Amino acid sequence: MQPTLLVLAAGMGSRYGGVKQIDGVGTSGEAIIDYSIYDAIRSGFGRAVFVIRRDIEADVKEFFAGKFEDRIKVDYVFQDMNDLPGGRSAPADRKKPWGTAHAVLAAREVIDEPFAVINGDDFYGSAAIGALGASLAAADLSNTDYSVVGYRMDKTLSDHGTVSRGVVESDSDGWVTGFEEHKKLERKDGAVTSWDASGAAIVSFTGNETVSMNLFGFNPNVFPLFVSQFERFLDESADDPTAEFFIPLAINRLRAAGSARMRVLPTDSDWFGVTYQEDRPKVVEKIRALVAAGDYPEALWK
Repeated sequence: MQPTLLVLAAGMGSRYGGVKQIDGVGTSGEAIIDYSIYDAIRSGFGRAVFVIRRDIEADVKEFFAGKFEDRIKVDYVFQDMNDLPGGRSAPADRKKPWGTAHAVLAAREVIDEPFAVINGDDFYGSAAIGALGASLAAADLSNTDYSVVGYRMDKTLSDHGTVSRGVVESDSDGWVTGFEEHKKLERKDGAVTSWDASGAAIVSFTGNETVSMNLFGFNPNVFPLFVSQFERFLDESADDPTAEFFIPLAINRLRAAGSARMRVLPTDSDWFGVTYQEDRPKVVEKIRALVAAGDYPEALWK
């Protein structure tokens, strides 16, 4: 069974500026997502589904037009602020999307096969995407055992500001026992510090801890589970304009209820991304090095 790649590309990118999902950083003007699509194709994925906003639809489709439609099937779905269960409407003061788990739900009507979830602006590495693809191709559609690729924390930080990461706790068999979200992580004085909103240090990490970079593997039976958890989230937090329904939050609650499990797939792949504009030169440099090493062709789609 060929899995599908679900690309979350509806984020506003406020810290970066512009539509960073289609910023050309590659040797022939490719975006980071081009490299993930390339890795997915050579790892056996059969389809890519992009979750986007309607206001960036024309830009995204123009950027990808004629690139890889002859190599992988492509579909688009839209993350809509008012796509809410039970006839609800978004509060008038709600400006930002509802979060990554809500973005996944945007694809619930079009995906019937195992699928990987990735961010549209993160470089995950061919080994990580390949390992997840192999796991999904062999998945048993009847179970609710899912997966997350785990990266070492100190490989996922920015030199130009704080980042948000989900720290992954797991047992000796590799099953997730919990995700803990840290919204302001920063490398400082030889350690990685998590700050609260007031600027006080919450906890320090060594940097060797495992974090999620939103590279997940799911069966399609996750959709109704996420719907139920989204309803609970709205009951509790709909009036908070900053609250987000993150994938780790949904998994924490499903695991606690005994409704689903998640296994960590460790990876040595390097992650990099463009949280801030200042991150861009380093991303360009890293991609050029990978091309020079022969990991990718100079022009991906020729």
